Amino acid sequence: MFGLTLLALATSASAGPSSLSSRQTSPFITTPITDFAEPWSLAFLPDNRILVTEKNGVLRLVDPATKAKGTITGVPTVSYGGQGGLGDVALHPNFASNNLVYISYAESGSGGAGAAVARAELVLNANGGGSLENLEVIWRQSQKVSATGHYSHRILFEGVNSTTMWIASGDRQVMDPAQSMSSNLGKILRLNDDGSVPVGNPFTGTPADQVWALGVRNPLGIDFDEQGRLWEIEMGPMGGDEINLMEKGANYGWPLVSEGSHYDGRAIPNHSTRPEFNPPKVFWNPVISPSSVIIYKGDLFSSWKGNAIISALGAQGLVRVEITGDTAREAQRIGLGRRTRCVRQDSDGALWVLEDGAGGSLIKLTPRSEMESLANKRTAVFLQPLLIFFVSFLFLM
Repeated sequence: MFGLTLLALATSASAGPSSLSSRQTSPFITTPITDFAEPWSLAFLPDNRILVTEKNGVLRLVDPATKAKGTITGVPTVSYGGQGGLGDVALHPNFASNNLVYISYAESGSGGAGAAVARAELVLNANGGGSLENLEVIWRQSQKVSATGHYSHRILFEGVNSTTMWIASGDRQVMDPAQSMSSNLGKILRLNDDGSVPVGNPFTGTPADQVWALGVRNPLGIDFDEQGRLWEIEMGPMGGDEINLMEKGANYGWPLVSEGSHYDGRAIPNHSTRPEFNPPKVFWNPVISPSSVIIYKGDLFSSWKGNAIISALGAQGLVRVEITGDTAREAQRIGLGRRTRCVRQDSDGALWVLEDGAGGSLIKLTPRSEMESLANKRTAVFLQPLLIFFVSFLFLM
């Protein structure tokens, strides 16, 4: 048995890049900053401090240089439980002049709970904390339900020169509203920064005037590439996690089609059976359980520019997807040893991740030096034949 174990270790070193273990292939120097109670999302302030949301309804302010952690008061009461609580956080593109911060959260109401987005002025104090002032709710899911999952409620601004806001709104585990044009559940939404409907939406003049695209299940990440195209990562049912290129007015089919199955075992027709629905660019079965996505635009990991970097709960790390034109393919999995809730890129190109759950840490990821990476590869190449020789010797004894 010992010999078989060594043989497996030895032969694994020659596997393809996407199948190597995190210890063999990690391109990162990891710098832990501090930990949190169920962290969910983060946003970078201009002074390099970081806002971090905790699902139980607390907004934190972190100084990475000192690892000090303060609290931002004024967060509205959240409906905490299941997948619900305090969710995303994003800065207004003109934050430097207006100090506006946007947060998403689950709120209680008639019929259960639903997602909401509010904006407020961030007022910082000299003690490492601050408050949200003049908070106003600018968007709500159109119905509240008793289920406690699939809020999604990711927030994205189109860019530094645009105040157009995008919201990923989940189906709330009800499914059918994703195809209903009288509901904003199961949709990707395009709004102005005050929650009003901008010019140019595909269904203007109808109850679905917020909607950019429909037929999504639990869209937990959205980001633009450098060509201005919007990509979405979506947690599927039992199988069928997806990454999609979101097109104006397009329908992605949920719950009528999927590459997965219902949790009770019932089959769902594949996208190929209904060509009127946009199929995913990549799907996963078994799942990776994606939790967020960025399209990498930095220079620190220069060969990754234009790739989708996905944080994954089930895969416990990052999944890198290469995008070429309108096509995509999984290129690499990088294990981080824990369910990973969120990934973001800072202005220098470094990656920052939040671990999921109680005690989840904020971690900065920077590249190993080329010399160190080369040395690790040479060591692996040198040790592999020795391991195989040693295992062979054990079998002959």
